[in-house]
Amino acid sequence: MLRSLRFLVVSLAMLSLTAAAAAQSKATLDVSETLFSVVAAMNVCGYDAELQFSSPIRMEVRAELSEANKSPDAASAQTQMCRFYHDHQRGDSSHDLAQYVSLALNLGGPPDFTPRTQESDMPPDSTYLLGFGPLLKQYYAAAKLHSIWLKHQPQYLALIDEYHEPVSTMISSTDAYLRMPLAGYQGRSFTVYLEPMSAPGQINSRNYLQDYYYMVVSPAAANLHMDAIRHTYLHFVLDPLIAKRATALQRLKPILAPLQKAPMAEDYKLDTGLLVVECLIRAIEARTRADPKLLAKDRQVMVQRDEEEGFILTGYFYEQLRDFDKGNTGLQNAFPNWLHDLDVDREKKLASEIQFAPEAAPEVMQAVKPVSQPKIDLAEQELAGSNIAAAEKLAQEVLQSKQDEARAYFVLARAATMSGNMQGAQENFQKALDSSPDPRVAAWCHIYLGRIFDLQEEREAAVAQYKAALNAGDSSAGTKNAAERGLKEPYQPPAAGQQQR
Repeated sequence: MLRSLRFLVVSLAMLSLTAAAAAQSKATLDVSETLFSVVAAMNVCGYDAELQFSSPIRMEVRAELSEANKSPDAASAQTQMCRFYHDHQRGDSSHDLAQYVSLALNLGGPPDFTPRTQESDMPPDSTYLLGFGPLLKQYYAAAKLHSIWLKHQPQYLALIDEYHEPVSTMISSTDAYLRMPLAGYQGRSFTVYLEPMSAPGQINSRNYLQDYYYMVVSPAAANLHMDAIRHTYLHFVLDPLIAKRATALQRLKPILAPLQKAPMAEDYKLDTGLLVVECLIRAIEARTRADPKLLAKDRQVMVQRDEEEGFILTGYFYEQLRDFDKGNTGLQNAFPNWLHDLDVDREKKLASEIQFAPEAAPEVMQAVKPVSQPKIDLAEQELAGSNIAAAEKLAQEVLQSKQDEARAYFVLARAATMSGNMQGAQENFQKALDSSPDPRVAAWCHIYLGRIFDLQEEREAAVAQYKAALNAGDSSAGTKNAAERGLKEPYQPPAAGQQQR
């Protein structure tokens, strides 16, 4: 998932799911003169993919551009622009389109088409094409491309009207299934751009700055790629669930080992967060695919296919959704327990027994790790890697910012424990408790304090802490087992080479 802009030039129609939902979810059908200009220029330079299946708009614009190129100035500008285009082709039309879509999402509007951000902040596939912008500017003026856009703008607006209802219905039904609060969408946006100058068989989805999700599709008749739009929308809704779960995701890292021979993208083999969200989405899709002919066994086949591509947790989440479907709990509240209760050893064993498919289906979303992560998450990752000094430095910076104080103190306390500084550990665990943490952090503060008291042979004080952990409000199995184990017998440090939580 890459980085880029906030909005393109033309923002035309907000989906009216309900007044509240539209305001909160920022779900939008849109068109853009910038996208139109970039993809129209590709057509001028020989981009002919799926021409016979495309919208009539594409043929009309191509004919008008052919006429415009009879002008000497336009012909000269076209020659220079198309020379660049041919020199930067990637070998197939789908990759060519993908990189030019990425460029368009990072350019400002006409007539200048200047980058919206510094080159260092742009995704690599768009920086590869930065020289196209000045050439497009020349061609845009010489071929009077703006006039052609204005002529066809009513047809673009008509596409928004045509596809408004099915997209709106899909989003409403998805929100209803997930039972997640609309407030979670504030400050974030999901936008579907309709661009009939591109091949109708190709879709391009992007996630920039973790909060802005874009999808570019070419509608032709009933072909709007609704499954792909829903997949991207599920990412928009569910990606934030892993934002503050660095410790839980670190625990899952052993399951990545069997995946190195899987055919899915390499990013999934390196990042448990990306893997978890994609598996959860695929499980939801298998559970909710609206097809009256789809039997339970057919849905299991979908899950098996996903696992054979390397998305090995799809089956686990598919089973969790059985009970979820029958209850009233929202997915936002159910997910943390699913993640915490996942049996890593079992899933790793199952993954090692899978015969992976020779290749994976094309991806909808680009699985690119977010460039920026909250410092407290980075601190926990450093701690998990035994980089104590780095973890302490990041935790102190978090404290200075007055954010996530409970988690910061928790990191400092665990770092002190790893360094053998029991007094510092006790003080910081207590500070974490005093900072009103969530139930899980509170429970584990009590558990760690109980273990410290056990090591100091203060059994009565230790038992009081383990009981407090059970009453902290965290009902997950791992927390309960650790506290009950502490009540049963005094804590003993794990042997060298072992871990205990």
